[in-house]
Amino acid sequence: MAEVALERRDRVLVLTIDRPHVRNAISPGVARELAAGLDELDGDSSLSAGVITGAGGYFSAGMDLKAFAETGELPHVPGRGFAGLVERPPAKPLIAAVEGFALAGGLEIALACDIIVAARGSLFGLPEVTRGLVAAAGGLLRLGEVVSRTTAMHMALTGEPIAAERAAELGMVNILSEPGGALDAALGVAGRIAENAPLAVSASKAVLLEAPAWDRESAWLRQRALIDPVLASEDAREGARAFRDKRRPLWQGR
Repeated sequence: MAEVALERRDRVLVLTIDRPHVRNAISPGVARELAAGLDELDGDSSLSAGVITGAGGYFSAGMDLKAFAETGELPHVPGRGFAGLVERPPAKPLIAAVEGFALAGGLEIALACDIIVAARGSLFGLPEVTRGLVAAAGGLLRLGEVVSRTTAMHMALTGEPIAAERAAELGMVNILSEPGGALDAALGVAGRIAENAPLAVSASKAVLLEAPAWDRESAWLRQRALIDPVLASEDAREGARAFRDKRRPLWQGR
């Protein structure tokens, strides 16, 4: 039985972790199905963005420790890492829609997304140290990029969670929704992304992700390599014509 449900909403692919009986804990099967869904997202030109969420009012409690204790198999996918996502997210925008909580590997999945939408009252945390573990699926690498170093230290070293409202104040959460409304709010963001030129969206994401590793001397050259093809594209000309003619652009992705 599938552990990840895929649903197309116009140009958006919704990936729902469907294991509410274990708070959407990540099994090897979930990891493989998420990786396959993300391959579909990137490989289908009719899709512009993805939304990842969890069934039953929870985002994810992280790795399925019971399954790991029984089989010893980690929920990793070669080349993509934990949950089939954290080491190689999709090239297209991915939004996390969080209800209930995103804990341990659940938070690491959310941090691997580009935008986080969360219901008020939901919780975010890295409790690994309370279980003799370490947040090795990107939590320690990414958390300090979105909150201050001291806040990241406090969360990682105490294991204490923070509420979505506080996460929004710290810049971790982009948009707050009412409980039960995270998916609809995330779909609204994804829909706005889908209205934009796909080449421009892809290049913009790539620059934002890659630029921190660039040295000052080569940064402009590296950016130009990603952006020049967009400026020379048919979509760039179409955007200008649509602005001139006061109409909606018809993007071709070329």
